[in-house]
Amino acid sequence: MQIIYEYHDVSASGRLEGLVKEKLEKLEHKYDFVHRADVFFKKENRSDDQEMFCDIRLSMPGPRIFASSNAETFEAAMSKTVRDLQDQLRKVKDKMSAH
Repeated sequence: MQIIYEYHDVSASGRLEGLVKEKLEKLEHKYDFVHRADVFFKKENRSDDQEMFCDIRLSMPGPRIFASSNAETFEAAMSKTVRDLQDQLRKVKDKMSAH
């Protein structure tokens, strides 16, 4: 799977990229039809402490899927985003096997 990282108002982090790659590779083993992931890390000023955002868009045959989460840390936001993607991928796979 090709993984592309983008950072907005945040400096690049090899540690974050490694964590994302590890989680996405687990998804790729379960859902082999996913061929590309676009990962976006951004920081926004908010009144609460939930200002770290992680957005991930997965490309595969058919429509792309997208999930976004925010939390106090990028790691927590990334975990939430990957869980959301996993739920969406499960639904896509169920639809594919029904046909």
